[in-house]
Amino acid sequence: MEIDTIDIIKSSGEKVKFSLDKLKLSLKRIGTDEHTVNQIVDTVKDELYQGISTKEIYNRAFAMLKKKKSYWASKYKLKKAIYELGPTGFPFENFISAILKYSGYKTEVGTILQGHCVKHEIDVLAHKNGNTTIVECKFHNEQGLNCNVKIPLYINSRYNDVKTHWNSNPKNGTKLTNGWVVTNTRFTEDALQYGKCANLYLLSWDYPKNNGLKDRIDRLGLYPITVSTLLTNREKQFLLSRDVVLCRELVGDAFYLDHLGISETRKARILKEIKMLCHT
Repeated sequence: MEIDTIDIIKSSGEKVKFSLDKLKLSLKRIGTDEHTVNQIVDTVKDELYQGISTKEIYNRAFAMLKKKKSYWASKYKLKKAIYELGPTGFPFENFISAILKYSGYKTEVGTILQGHCVKHEIDVLAHKNGNTTIVECKFHNEQGLNCNVKIPLYINSRYNDVKTHWNSNPKNGTKLTNGWVVTNTRFTEDALQYGKCANLYLLSWDYPKNNGLKDRIDRLGLYPITVSTLLTNREKQFLLSRDVVLCRELVGDAFYLDHLGISETRKARILKEIKMLCHT
């Protein structure tokens, strides 16, 4: 059977042709060496069949990466790790706030702002260089759900209501100049078209090209703690409940790991993995 004739099933249920290049690219993006890439590709090729799910392919690659180097596996599971921030979406808002902080913004999460007509709860308020940005987060905790045009439409109306009131009040000290919509999945074509037309900044898993969520995280080493292959789910939930969202927050302060009663040997392994992830 020719590889390029094999159909694979995505999490959304969509059927697409298997791409060897896409698999190679996803492995190389996380820094996997050539030898390991070839090993994984050969194994996946041997196990392909018509109608195989992307989840099965991912699981096979992930297991092989984990055996080689745990931090490769952690990087590879980034998309899945962001889903694991759920189910409420609040840790995702904290995560986006943390990414913006590392990009030079001063941020506030869950602020109530008065609009021209009504009050609004804003997910993230970000300030930089005398300008203020409203960031609304649309979190999906299962794959295959995309943001349609209704989301930016709704958020744009809220943004404009707040903007009218904010910019008429000199006490604020900054100008409200930008509205963002951030999602951990993807936007439909209509949503992207509306965003451009309404001058909203849209940020998704892979949009804008080369500057989407995954690109920013990889570039800045700002991985959520849910990527860790060494922490248990219970430990991750404990850390998230204490507003520890980023791996790098544990590098300078291992206090939380002590609080979890983790042995010194295991703590050393966890911190080593995290330092490799965060380029520290």
